[in-house]
Amino acid sequence: MKAIVFFYATLHRATKLLIILCTLVCFGACKGKKAANFDQDIKKINHVVVIYMENHSFDNLYGEFEGADGISNASDSAIIQLDDQDKPFTFLPEIPRSSVFPVNLPNHYFNIDQYVPSDQEIPDVTHRYYQEIMQINGGKMNKFAFYNHTKGLAMGHYKTELLPLVNLAKEYTLCDRFFHSAFGSSFLNHQWLIAAATPIFPNAPAMHLAKVDSTGRMISDGTYTPEGYAVNTAYSVNAPHPKGMDSTALMPNQKNPTIGDRLSEKNISWAWYSGGWDDALAGNPDGTFQYHHQPFIYYASFADGTKAKKDHLKDEQEFLAAARKGTLPAVSFVKPLGINNEHPGYSDVYHGEKHALELVNAVLNGPNSKDALVIVTYDENGGFWDHVAPPVVDKWGPGSRIPAIIISPFAKKGFVDHTQYETVSILAFIEKRWGLKPLTDRDKNANPLRNAFEF
Repeated sequence: MKAIVFFYATLHRATKLLIILCTLVCFGACKGKKAANFDQDIKKINHVVVIYMENHSFDNLYGEFEGADGISNASDSAIIQLDDQDKPFTFLPEIPRSSVFPVNLPNHYFNIDQYVPSDQEIPDVTHRYYQEIMQINGGKMNKFAFYNHTKGLAMGHYKTELLPLVNLAKEYTLCDRFFHSAFGSSFLNHQWLIAAATPIFPNAPAMHLAKVDSTGRMISDGTYTPEGYAVNTAYSVNAPHPKGMDSTALMPNQKNPTIGDRLSEKNISWAWYSGGWDDALAGNPDGTFQYHHQPFIYYASFADGTKAKKDHLKDEQEFLAAARKGTLPAVSFVKPLGINNEHPGYSDVYHGEKHALELVNAVLNGPNSKDALVIVTYDENGGFWDHVAPPVVDKWGPGSRIPAIIISPFAKKGFVDHTQYETVSILAFIEKRWGLKPLTDRDKNANPLRNAFEF
């Protein structure tokens, strides 16, 4: 090495510049070749399956995963939660309506399993648009316990080794820099999964509008921003929606394009499969069926009576049958029924993940497995703390980190991917694979999971 350095030092200045220029050109060519290879290699993937679970941050589930940026890497400044005066709590705020959690939990993250096993439900945690912005607190990640109706529960995490999905994460690729694309709610992140945009309700009922100050900080909460953007749970004018809803409060049809529109334009097969869909559409919904987890029904292209709605919005049972037969469409989105989706308050982690495992195995054990990509991820963090500050892109997000497992014969094996991705990276991948026009700048600029594969 010393000889090389000496040799370089003796060269003429022009020669040095030529060497540097050649190196840069070579680097650029190699980088371009790598990008070209990815664009071509992903065509080996002919079936994409997105399994969309609910409401857990990365640290909440995979904070103990070996090789990942987990809770042991968190700084005290991100762990110690602050009150409304920006002072550290002496203890975590008491978790309301619960006799199983101590009232003097240290102001720190803690293991939930020691109080409530993962096969039992825990209370829901606050996950709303304005509240998550305040929980993140400019990237300090220190107000999750304060802006939360379940208080200290936001700092809880599960034992990673006990998760039913952990072996898949170990075998394939686990992403530890995957952020949900929009702050807050399940409703909004389902919209971003398919449209990379926030729906709008012009002239929304005033009683449902949030109030904010001149800096955009929330004064009082609402379903819609003052401009009418739907950021918290709203229901579609199309079926299914809860019975007895005031028709004036139902969201009108959105006209912007979705990934479904883009796929259909190129005659690429796809479907959204939802647990309990047939029963809900027939007017007999399961008690845990979530109407606002059905994002396509908010769009004019899939309005009641359209052929597209009939052709593309299906029951989860049809997905399982197609996976076992090897007749999956090119793109499948799978939304488990509420009781199976891991959402605190009406589902639990263990049984939700066992169901997700059933869905994954239906693909892996079926005829389409040889050219399939299965992505298991979550709609949002559910209000649970994570120590990694999300990147700043625009007023919609991204929000906190969520788990994402990349499962495929072409996925890197036993790999933790530290590359920055977000929910709309899934859209970017689908668009890249099938040559589709991006929906918005967010999916256009998102990394299409480039580092997760080894073709």
